[in-house]
Amino acid sequence: MILLRRLRMVLRAGGWTEARVKRYAYRMRNVLAIILGGGQGTRLFPLTQLRSKPAVPIGGKYRLIDVPISNCLHADLRRIFVLTQFNSASLNRHVSNAYRMDLFSRGFIEILAAEQTPESTTWFQGTADAVRKARRHFEQYDAEYYLILAGDHLYRMDYAELLASHLERRADITLAALPVSPADATGMGIFRFDARGQIDGFEEKPDAARLAQIGASLPTGSVLGPPDAEKPFIASMGIYLFSRDVLLTLLEQEAGMDFARALIPAALNQYRVSAFLHKDYWADVGTIESFYDANIMLTSPGAPFSFYDPRRPMYTHPRFLPPLKAFGCTLHNALVAEGGFLDRCRIEDSVVGIRAHVGDETEVRRSVLLGADAYEDLAASEAHPSGIPLGIGRRAVLDRVIVDKNARIGDEVRLVNTRGVDHEDGDGYCIRGGIIIVPKGGVIPAGTVV
Repeated sequence: MILLRRLRMVLRAGGWTEARVKRYAYRMRNVLAIILGGGQGTRLFPLTQLRSKPAVPIGGKYRLIDVPISNCLHADLRRIFVLTQFNSASLNRHVSNAYRMDLFSRGFIEILAAEQTPESTTWFQGTADAVRKARRHFEQYDAEYYLILAGDHLYRMDYAELLASHLERRADITLAALPVSPADATGMGIFRFDARGQIDGFEEKPDAARLAQIGASLPTGSVLGPPDAEKPFIASMGIYLFSRDVLLTLLEQEAGMDFARALIPAALNQYRVSAFLHKDYWADVGTIESFYDANIMLTSPGAPFSFYDPRRPMYTHPRFLPPLKAFGCTLHNALVAEGGFLDRCRIEDSVVGIRAHVGDETEVRRSVLLGADAYEDLAASEAHPSGIPLGIGRRAVLDRVIVDKNARIGDEVRLVNTRGVDHEDGDGYCIRGGIIIVPKGGVIPAGTVV
C-alpha cells in the first residue's frame, strides 16, 4: 500500500492510469538491492581504523549505511544484501540491531562478508568483483532487476522514479547521474550522451584540458533537457540499476574489478545504457574533508540536505536514551543528539552526537563530536589509566575538530590548529586537511595545545 501511494504521487503527474501504476508497483517488488560496503577506507582514517565506511556515524545519531537502507525501505525494497569486507563487526551489529523484518514477509537485510571459496581464494578486489563473488548468494532469488548502491553516500532518492525511468526508456542499465561543475568533474566519472539521451561515452576523472575538449555532457536538444550553464557535466553517482540477465552476463564476460572502470565502459557497446538525472543534494562521504563538510552543512539554515523529512525520514538504531540535559548553555546553529549532558558551554556550527558530555566554560566551534557508546560512572572514570572522564572537560576550546566516540579530552585543552598544519600525526590526535581528529577512544591530557 505504501509503495502504491508513492507511485501514484510520482507517476500520475505523467498521466498514468491506475492499472499502469499497479504494474510498476509489481515491478518494484521484483528489485533486489545490493549495497557495497566499500574498501579499506584509508581516506577516512582514523574514523575507519576500527569500523567500515558505512558504519561511520553522521548527523549526530545515524550511520552512513542508514542512508541507502532508508531509501530502499521508502521505495518498498525489502530484500537487501550488504557486502562487507573490512572492519565489519560494528556494521553487522548496527544493521542487526536497527533493521528487523517481519517474520511473515519475504523481506530481509543480510550481511554478506567476503569469503574464501573453492572457486576463489582472494578477497574482494573492487566493486564489480564483490558483486561477482557474491552472486551465488543473490542470483537464487526471484528478481527482475538488481539495484547496486554505495554505502558511503549522503542523499535522498526515490528509487521508484529510477525504476520508472529504466522501464520507460527500455534500458538494460540505468545509471543515476548528477549535474556537476567543472571543478567537481575532475574528481568524478563523466558521461557523454547522444541526442536520444543514451550514454555513449564515459571518462573517469578527466583533467581540465580534457573537459574543455569534451564540452557540455548533454547535447542541445537532448531528451534529458538542456545542459546547466553552471553544472554542464553529468557525473556518475555510483548507483546502478541492471536488468537481471544483463548484470549476470556482464559479470561472466568481463573480468574487470570495478563497475566504473570496467563493466560500465564495456556495456556501452553492447547494451542500452540510460541515465537518470538526480538534481537534489548528493555527497560522496569518502574522505575526512567530505565527511567534515557534510556534517557541518547539516547545521546551516536552509541546508541542501536535512535528516528532517516528514515523509521520508532516515531510519537508524532506536535507542532508549533520555533527553539532552543543557544547563546555562549557548547553542547556535547546532545539531545535538539525545542522551547528552552540556554544562554551561558554548556550541556553534557543530554536530554533537549521542551521550556526549561537554564541560563547564568549554567552547566548541565548527566541530563534529560523535559522542559515546555508553555512559560511565565516577568510579569507572577514576579507574581509567588517564583519570579523564569520557567527553570534553572544562574550559577547553575546539575549532574545526572531529572527536570520535569514547574520546577523553581533559580540562583546558586547546585544539585549534593555530600553526595551520595540513597533515600530522600527534600524541592522541592526527590532522588531515587541516582538521584535527581525535580517534575513537583517544585521550588528550589536560592543558594540551594543538
